[in-house]
Amino acid sequence: MSAFVDSLHEVFAGLGRIQAKRMFGGHGIYHEGRMIALIAQDTLYLKADAESAGFFDALGLPAFTYQRAGKTASLSYRQAPVDVFEDRATATLWGRRAFEAALRSGTPPKARAATKKPSARKAATKHSKR
Repeated sequence: MSAFVDSLHEVFAGLGRIQAKRMFGGHGIYHEGRMIALIAQDTLYLKADAESAGFFDALGLPAFTYQRAGKTASLSYRQAPVDVFEDRATATLWGRRAFEAALRSGTPPKARAATKKPSARKAATKHSKR
């Protein structure tokens, strides 16, 4: 991981535990199993939605965009304000906004490895062989 990605643990300390996971040449930043940010080319983008977009618009912060099949596409992530890196209270505020947007998105938390249970059919077959 890059030093920039590692520094986010300190930046968002007021929010609580975060995790960084490699993805698509960058990193996804997760809090409580939900993706709240992404890193692309050492730029932090925070999860945004219709309810939080005004905060980003007021500061002129652009959406994350990328090229796909010769066209520009965007995701619901907006560039983080520079103040996030300079003030822990500001980082916590913006981190909470991103987390709340992730909650409103309805996307379930990233699945954790679960213990696989045998199907009802396998269980019935197993018991009938006794």
